[in-house]
Amino acid sequence: MAVRKPNISENGVYFCTFTCCHWLPLFEKTNAYDLVYKWFNYLQKHHHNIVGYIIMPNHLHLLIDYHFDGKSLNTIIGNGKRFLAYDIVQRLTEQKETEILKKLSEKVNPSDRKRGKIHHVFEDSFEMKICKSQEFLLQKLNYIHNNPCSGKWQLAKDTISYPHSSASFYDTGVQGVYSITSWMEINGND
Repeated sequence: MAVRKPNISENGVYFCTFTCCHWLPLFEKTNAYDLVYKWFNYLQKHHHNIVGYIIMPNHLHLLIDYHFDGKSLNTIIGNGKRFLAYDIVQRLTEQKETEILKKLSEKVNPSDRKRGKIHHVFEDSFEMKICKSQEFLLQKLNYIHNNPCSGKWQLAKDTISYPHSSASFYDTGVQGVYSITSWMEINGND
């Protein structure tokens, strides 16, 4: 059973991470990057700024300037995961990815299955940490931007070459695939 995090309703910049079920490369497999950008648009429409991000094949890191609007950050992330999951399953179905769909179905727990849930697309837990200092925020930006060039990934020759990231904006000043709000424009940072 997943451990419940306290509901977050304090305004601020948060580092958030969530992962595809079984660490499967579902974002890549379904080319779901556009779905994430659509979700980012929804967040911005509701006055939450995207400060930094990277969409990896099987997980997402996000720095979000969250403003309480009646919904906790937990709810906003949970809803985002749910809507992304629906569209990812639809794409997997269209691609006839029966083995992946079977794995996602097997992960559904009995109580969720009774409520009609068919597939479990994302791991239950997700990380949320408030960036209380400029130093911590920059540490997280550096970490996410280096993700595609580090360890096993090697998805790009350098941080700005990976398209699904805010790295190019911070390194060159030119907005990438998705336009973000610089952390320097956010009030309240040291």
